[in-house]
Amino acid sequence: MTCNGGESEVEFNPIFVSRMIPKLDWSTLFQAADGVSVSGSPAELVTDYEKNEDFLCKIHRVLLEVKAVEGCLQCPDSGREFPISRGVSNMLLNEDEA
Repeated sequence: MTCNGGESEVEFNPIFVSRMIPKLDWSTLFQAADGVSVSGSPAELVTDYEKNEDFLCKIHRVLLEVKAVEGCLQCPDSGREFPISRGVSNMLLNEDEA
């Protein structure tokens, strides 16, 4: 199954996406999607999202199809940055952090 008839590297699974939504920090997800200019990402969680395939497709795209090639991930709690190089994030702690 695909979203909106488009091609995707990751097959759209509405049940999987629905089960991921309660685990997300919605404002952080939207801020991240907005920060990398993902067009069409929903700013707010809709009611009955489990039955809203258009909404689930948008979340699928944000969670499973957007790839960071270069940059960094920043922990919202500590502010620590983890570098991303050639699509691979380095989340290893330094010895003094372990």
